[in-house]
Amino acid sequence: MSSGTRRRREPVYRALEIIANGLVRAQGVDLRYTGVQNIPETGGAVLAVNHTSYVDFIPVGLGAHRAGRRARFLIKSEVMDLAIMRFLVNHTGTVPVNRSHGTDAYRIAVARLREGRLVAVYPEATISRSFELKEFKSGAVRMASEAGVPIIPTIVWGSQRQWTKGGKRNMGRSRIPILVRFGLPFTVEPDGSPERETLRLRDTMNAMLHEVQDAYGAHPAGEFWVPSRLGGSAPTPQEAAVIEAEEALRKAEARARRAAEIRARRAS
Repeated sequence: MSSGTRRRREPVYRALEIIANGLVRAQGVDLRYTGVQNIPETGGAVLAVNHTSYVDFIPVGLGAHRAGRRARFLIKSEVMDLAIMRFLVNHTGTVPVNRSHGTDAYRIAVARLREGRLVAVYPEATISRSFELKEFKSGAVRMASEAGVPIIPTIVWGSQRQWTKGGKRNMGRSRIPILVRFGLPFTVEPDGSPERETLRLRDTMNAMLHEVQDAYGAHPAGEFWVPSRLGGSAPTPQEAAVIEAEEALRKAEARARRAAEIRARRAS
């Protein structure tokens, strides 16, 4: 079955591809790809993607489309609270992840890989405020190993200028350059521990990130989207960790308050 035939059988995904392409053209985004040929023409693979933006899934999805493939993203389960998102998730093979109980999502992702799908994973789990790589979770390595598929290390750079945590939103016609690099397939060593292989994957992606940054061009001093290492005003990884810890505490307290309010209403 050709990739074109598979796409025609997914009208909702096809509609999203048309919308995404239209959005990129309307914004005048200078979207550049390298390594698209590293995405296998058939069969399962994990796309391990760095996470700097709320919209970095768009260039990744369009890159997979260039290769004649479609990526199934793992996303946080909170989106299922919205009816339109439930519809999209259910019609695109997207995998919602409950961060406090991810067993079901992991099982579904492995099944998708065994079916020959591309599954896109953010090993950092959440957006990096420093725009450097955070510590990786081991899920990408474990699911690739269990399904017997390669990992395609993927770097996106520039989309943080559009929309990210703590930054200015710029989703208009900005002509922002965005670079996407799909690396050589990363094969999980069968005798390697998930922790060791995850560190190896992170090292690979960190080297790729620096190469993509070097190829990107100017990183103006003091800009919010530029890492501290390159002279920008983004927090250092250590500063970002403090911010994220405080944010996680506030969210936990808010969840506890909501749960208490629900219990109170049920008891009244």
